[in-house]
Amino acid sequence: MKRLIPLLSLFLVLAGMVAAQRGSGGGRSRGGWGGGWSGGESRVPDSARTAREVESHSSGTPEWTNTPGHEKDVFTFVRVRRSSGGWGRGGWATDTPDAELNFSYRLQQMTSLKVDPDARYLWLTDKDLSDYPFIYMVEPGSLELTDPEIEALRKYLLNGGFLMFDDFWGEREWANMAEVMKRVFPDRGFTELSLDHALYHCVFEIKSKGQVPNIRTGTNSEFDGVTWERDDAREVHHRVITDDKGRMMVIATHNTDNGDGWEREGENAYYFKNFSEKIAYPLGINIIFYAMTH
Repeated sequence: MKRLIPLLSLFLVLAGMVAAQRGSGGGRSRGGWGGGWSGGESRVPDSARTAREVESHSSGTPEWTNTPGHEKDVFTFVRVRRSSGGWGRGGWATDTPDAELNFSYRLQQMTSLKVDPDARYLWLTDKDLSDYPFIYMVEPGSLELTDPEIEALRKYLLNGGFLMFDDFWGEREWANMAEVMKRVFPDRGFTELSLDHALYHCVFEIKSKGQVPNIRTGTNSEFDGVTWERDDAREVHHRVITDDKGRMMVIATHNTDNGDGWEREGENAYYFKNFSEKIAYPLGINIIFYAMTH
């Protein structure tokens, strides 16, 4: 397996990092604060390799280009495909394509990093997985992996890759994901990340583990204060798996839905201000920065 393409040099230009978050959804190619699609996730064609090939179902996604000839000198957000379904609860494609395209745009907007405007969909067994140092799995409460996928994920992580789990709620969903990861690393387990860890202070100053609800719960929370999806999911956890040298390989953001914070940013001003801007984007950007520089 070939070594992952190093991106550390790209992050050395982050001295120009913007420390203040943008206060509105301006600059987007389509959409605005109104309406938005309220159904489940969109069907992703089997042939789709990039998020840009899937129609937006939220409020439209931004578009941008990078310098010709440097298309590969960018950070690419990679979402992992898996066989446990393309839509419905537990689907690998929840919140796509808006989540990764909005996040990729904000990552480029708020930093000096150049970011792939298309994002990617890859199977764990794809031969070019090792070309991408960051992968994202959503709804891992329903996670199921084949033996070849287990082996591929283990090699990827031990060879320098980084995995983020997001959007799963309650103890039952946690137990399922943790059981699968025990197949990947039988001798390693998750540990809770303390708020004094450098990850929370590397770009944005994060002082608490904020909870990002889905768009409906989040907009209602202005009136009822409820941001959790079930009673055993009130407390947010950020847990990690590290290698023998202490390098973070996996982070699991449990009882929170950062992907909805990215996807739904343009649909409701209250939701954007309280969940997208204050929680989902700062945490996601800090995770990328920390993972790529350590």
